[in-house]
This record gives sequence, C-alpha cells and structure tokens, in this order.
Amino acid sequence: MTSEVIVDVQPKEISIALLEDKRLVEFQRERREQHFSVGNIYLAKVRRIMPGLNACFVNVGHPKDAFLHYFDLGLHYRSVEKFLQLVGDGRRNVPFHKALVPEELPKEGSVQDTLKKDDEVLVQIVKEPISTKGPRITCDITFPGRYIVLIPFTEKINVSTKIRSAQERARLKQLIQSIKPKGFGCIIRTVAEGKRVAELDLEMKTLVGRWNDTVSRIQRIRQEAGAKLPRLVYEETSRPVALLRDLFNPSYENIYVGGDEEVFRDIQHYVSLIAPERKDIVKHYKGSVPIFDNFSVTRQVKSGFGRTVTYKHGAYLIIEHTEALHVVDVNSGNRSKNPEGQETNALEVNLGAADELARQLRLRDMGGIIVVDFIDMAKPENRQALYERMVENMKQDRARHNILPLSKFGLMQITRQRVRPAQDVTVDEACPTCGGTGKIKASLLFTDMLEEKVRLIAHTMHARSVRLHLHPFVAAYLTKGIASLRMKWQAKYRMWINVIPNQQLAYLQYQFYDSDGEEIDVRQLGEMN
Repeated sequence: MTSEVIVDVQPKEISIALLEDKRLVEFQRERREQHFSVGNIYLAKVRRIMPGLNACFVNVGHPKDAFLHYFDLGLHYRSVEKFLQLVGDGRRNVPFHKALVPEELPKEGSVQDTLKKDDEVLVQIVKEPISTKGPRITCDITFPGRYIVLIPFTEKINVSTKIRSAQERARLKQLIQSIKPKGFGCIIRTVAEGKRVAELDLEMKTLVGRWNDTVSRIQRIRQEAGAKLPRLVYEETSRPVALLRDLFNPSYENIYVGGDEEVFRDIQHYVSLIAPERKDIVKHYKGSVPIFDNFSVTRQVKSGFGRTVTYKHGAYLIIEHTEALHVVDVNSGNRSKNPEGQETNALEVNLGAADELARQLRLRDMGGIIVVDFIDMAKPENRQALYERMVENMKQDRARHNILPLSKFGLMQITRQRVRPAQDVTVDEACPTCGGTGKIKASLLFTDMLEEKVRLIAHTMHARSVRLHLHPFVAAYLTKGIASLRMKWQAKYRMWINVIPNQQLAYLQYQFYDSDGEEIDVRQLGEMN
C-alpha cells in the first residue's frame, strides 16, 4: 500500500488529506486562526471550584471555561506548583531539579484542598472544545515527539507495550536514561524500536528546547507589570506537522504542499529532521489547477461526506449525529439478491459496510459512541465473521477504540477516542446567486455580469493580471475556441485573465484573486466605483 499526503494551504484555512492507494482515508480542515489546539500550554487562573464534581473550571481564554478534574492534576502537581512559585519569586535561572517534590498528590484527595479560586495553574489542552463544552485540560504536561514523549517533573521512563522484545525494551530504557536531563521522564514510542542513540538524542534535545522556551515565556510574563492571565506559553506545532509526526512512515511516496511556501518549508524541515534520507518526498505544488482538484481529493470529499454514503453494488450507509452519539444504518439499496439466499446477501452487504464504516470513522474523525444497525443475520458464524472483519479493519485506526460483538438486536457498539469535534463537511451546494430564494437572473446574463466585474478590476485597481476561479463547466465555456470570451476580455481591458477550473465552487459561483494570491472583494469595488 502506498500513501500520499496532500496539504492545501489557503489564507484562512489549512486542509490535509491522506491518500492510501489514491483513496481518501483521512481528512482534516481547520481555520488558521484557531488557537485551542490539543497540546497548547497556558498559564491560567482557576475560575470556580466545584466540590461536588471534585473539579474546577479554569479560564484559558475560550468563551467556555476549561474543565480540570482532580485526577487530571497529576501525581506530580506539587512539583509544578513549586516550580511556578520559584519562577514567581523572580529567579531567572531556576535549576529545574530543585522544583521536584518527592511528595505525590494523594489519589483520593479533593480539589478544594489542593486549589482555590484565582490560583495560577500551568495547564495543557488534551481535548478541543466540542459542542457546548469548553476545552478539557490537564496539569500533566507532555511534549510529544516522533520517537519519545518528554514529561517534565518526573524521572520515570516507560516503553510502549507494542515493543515486545525484552532485550530491545531494556536497550531503549538504558539509552534514554543516559541522554535525558535530570527532572524529566519519557514515554518511548513504538516507532523508536531499533533506532540509534544519535536519532533519539537529537529529538531529546529538540523537546527539551521546547520546554526551555516555555519556561522563558513564563518568566517574561511574570516580569511584566500587571500581566493578565490566561497567556499562551507554548503552541503546538502546526497541524500539518503534527499530523505528519503521528503518521509519517517510510511508505510515503510523496507529500505535496500547495499554497503557502512557509508551510512547505516547515514540513520539509521537519521531514529532514526525522528522516533525512526521505526529505525529497516533500514537494511544493505550483500548478494552476487547485491542488485538491488535481489529486481528485475534492471529488472524494464530496462523495465521502454527507448523510448518505454509497458503497459497492448499490448498498449505502446513513450516518446521523446527535449530541450523545453517532448512529449508522446499513441498507442494501437496489442491490440484486444473491442466488444463495437472503442470509448470504445480508452477510455480503454487512461486510462491505464494515469496510466502508472503518474508513468513514477515520475520514470524519468520529468519536464517542457509535451505534451501527447492520442487516439482521440468523447464523452465529456470520455474526462472528462480521465482528472479526470490523476488528481487522479498525487496526489501521490510530485512535483508541473498543468494539463489542453484535447484540441480540443486530446492533454493534463502538467507542472511539474523541479529541476534537467530528469533521463535518457540507457537500450540498447552496446557490450563491439567489441565496436560497429560488429566483435568479437569467443564466445567459452570467457572462455579462462577469465581464462587468473584470471591467471594475481593470479600471479601479489598474491590475495587469488576475486569476478567475470558476466551476469547471463555466471555465470551459469561457476558454472555448481561439476567439474565446477570455481572449476578447483580455484584449478589451488590457489585462491577463487566468481562468482556473475549481471543483469546490458551485455552478454560478466565482472568485477573483490578485497576483499576490489575495481574494478581490468585487462588491466593495462596485461601491467604490
């Protein structure tokens, strides 16, 4: 199986697609100004103590306060508390190991005996805001890398249970013990198996450097007169780099980055650090066609999301999302009956549904409780075969999950780790012209309206060139023939017009961009004119 990563960088958002054998299996889209990413660290204040919940609410700058349970304070909270106290006393170079306190937080303690209102706490986001809930946070600070996870305020070293060899586990423990600074613990990840000390030492220095940068920011905040909290003291690496950190493997053939050259350099730099021999797979896409259209990602997004998802032989899934859980219904659709009988037909439909559902869970990043209503089957061996197929398919999923066998009612229950909201992509296209009223000007006049926009840009901005994104059908009409409409407009307004087909746009939708890649607000130009 070959894998490719496609990164589409736009001024307001970044989208990332993972293709396995050219098939879309993971998709993430987030706005560039989003600040509450998992892994961010804040110096914040306790807003409210909730003794009944044994928890407190902490202000991290989100409209909804973050939730911090007593158990999320961590066993080494006393060390974190002492560290903040030492930094707060104005000491610039606090020896880190002097903040370590051997006393662990009691497991059966209460939050009201540990914290009070307006206390300063150092917290890390572990779950993004979902629906009406604020972020979930912890005081167990971690800095994840590709091979190791660095944990301040402890000396403990753990090795991934997926590394089975006792000899390799002992070797890795000994290596990490020899290179880690005092006062830090580590979790050795599965991909560290067989790695040399030089590779582990390089990552260790990088992660320790991130902690030192965090400490420096905390010290600067403490020195500011009247500094207001909360303040961001460490920002997780960009979404493309974070995804690559968890997913990268030597099977990647290419990583294509379209748009922002800075993001391209960040990804190229990261790959050169973790796999210098593979740095050439990172390529900057500069084609005129949008990168997602070029690699057929847009088409797969439009067919893979939505309430109804069709898979092989006419069968389909209906996926509904409620506040508490996701519900999936399996339907055979217009599939012709198997000559071997209804039971065999139901098994084939259900096995195909299991394959598609495993892909949908990764694609939409669905978390929490998922209930699947498969087609009823009478034979126990068929029900067991379906359960085993689902378990096998989910082995490719990085998120923690648990799958239960079919119940008496033919329902399968799945729980999947929920860290961020499920990816919700709207595939239905609203008419950009009528705004949903159902009435528009005659479509024959659309090109006249476009020409008026071109005239406005030429006369108001005095632009020498412009890029015009259109639905592929409209783009083909404008560029048809030698004496095309585009050529006539270029000659008339003395401006180069680059017409670009864009599958993400609706039929009569359009977008103008200047030579710097910034979108032109033609409505505002009309008002100026």
